[in-house]
Formats: sequence, structure tokens, C-alpha cells
Amino acid sequence: MDVQGASAIVTGGAGGLGAATARQLTAHGVSVVIADLAEDAGKDLADQLGPLARYVHTDVTDEDSVRRAVDAAGELGPLRIAVTAHGGPVASSRVLDRAGEPYGLDVFRRTLDIYLVGTFNTLRLAAARMVRTEPLDSGQRGVVVNTASIAAFEGQVGQSDYAAAKGGVVGLGLVAARDLAPLGIRVMTIAPGTFFTPAFRMSEEDAQERWGTTIPNPRRMGRPEEYARLVWSIVDNDYLNGEVIRLDGAHRFGSR
Repeated sequence: MDVQGASAIVTGGAGGLGAATARQLTAHGVSVVIADLAEDAGKDLADQLGPLARYVHTDVTDEDSVRRAVDAAGELGPLRIAVTAHGGPVASSRVLDRAGEPYGLDVFRRTLDIYLVGTFNTLRLAAARMVRTEPLDSGQRGVVVNTASIAAFEGQVGQSDYAAAKGGVVGLGLVAARDLAPLGIRVMTIAPGTFFTPAFRMSEEDAQERWGTTIPNPRRMGRPEEYARLVWSIVDNDYLNGEVIRLDGAHRFGSR
């Protein structure tokens, strides 16, 4: 897909997978809206990336907030790329705790709201903007890349809310791709394994020692730049549509 002069929106664009994606896209001449709640980090990244980047304070669970970010991207150029790479707080508790008390329903709903509803909110509003753009010679108008997790397939103990949310993102992908196919909009999903990001709040060396040795090959944690390169491959290849790509070094989560 020819994206010269086009724009993109990246949710969670201020850190981790999203920041690497913003760097990758601007390196290919795409203007990027960094849509994130982290204002300081978002503005710093936009300053680093220069005139092709703009930070917009964005809450993915709020319709008006995402609409403002989408509109900002449209001001930079025809919106052709949307990447949902946002994170959020995740609790870790079994369905029943040791005392037999059930997991908090409000916490479960919050996790689904951020990871699943926020993803759908971004997808639908970005697609609504893409459909207003002129199709390219290929007939394509744009692509949405959503982020799931291998927890969608092998959820671990205490991950009921996160695994359910990411499983929903996986299930959304093919349906959305079919819904949007007549409009020339593709939908793809990446399911990362264990990637080192600032969310770990520790050094990469410590994180590697704790988790990296469990990865079959290469025997290390994933790097955000590897996720970003896969995003670019998806953008560049029109025949990738309606599929989930695991990016995990052949890792499969155990029960814990």
C-alpha cells in the first residue's frame, strides 16, 4: 500500500510497542498521531520525531477522545493506518481467591473496557475516517492493525480478564476484515509474546534473566522494534488481511 503523504493513528503511541511503531512509520514518511494518556512521554516523542508527529491526549474508552485523535490524523494527511497498541493496568487474581471469594466484576469490566472496547472504539472510528478517503489505485483505503497477545490462546492462572479481552480482540479481527472488505479497508491482528517494554519497570537485563530464558528461539524477550517492523510489513503487503500473526519466538505460555 502506497502511504506516502498519508497519516496514521497509534494508540499507546507514547511508549513500548506504540512508540516503536510511531518511529517506524515516520521513518517511512507517514505522519503519525501519538494517541496516549501519557502526556509528557507523548510530547517528548513527538518532539523527537519532528514535524511528522503530533501528540494528542487520548482515552481509548471515550468516543469523543478517540474522535479528536482521528480528526487530528486527518489534518496531517489522508488517514490510512490505525494501530491499537495501548496498554493499561491488569490485575492478577484467580476467579476465586484462597478464601473462595469471586474476582471483582468491576475489575474484570475495566480490563475489557480498555483492551477490547478501546480497540473496537479505535477501529470503528478510524475506519469511518478511512472510508472518506479516495481509494488508491489498488482499491485500498487503509489498514487497521490490532494488538492481541498469546494470552488469548494460552491464558495463565490469574489472567481471566486479560485473556478474555485479548481473545475478544482475536475474534474481532476476521469479522471486522469481512465487514470492511467492500470498502477497501484491511484488518490484521498481531499477538505478541513476552516483549520487553517500560511497563516492566526494571532493567532489560533483569527482565531477560527472569523471563527471556523461557523463549525457545531466539532465547530472549521480544523487542518493540520487531513488533514495529511487523506492523510495517502488514501495511506494505495488501494481501495480508483477516489474520492473526503470533510474534513470540515459538513461546507458549504454561499455566503459570
